[in-house]
Amino acid sequence: MRKHREERGWSQEELAFECGLHRTYISGVERGVRNPTVIVLQKIAKALKVPAAALLDESGRRQ
Repeated sequence: MRKHREERGWSQEELAFECGLHRTYISGVERGVRNPTVIVLQKIAKALKVPAAALLDESGRRQ
């Protein structure tokens, strides 16, 4: 998710606004401490204009 957000040049706050979510929630999802529901995942994907499945792909995950 972070990769897609950064590609758009958005801060966590900007993404949160586009999704109708709180910035700290977006932060928690990116850090892996929050588990979004399918509905929330779809909201994030729609805001980022990517398929929801792209947010689940861990191949680009930072170690």
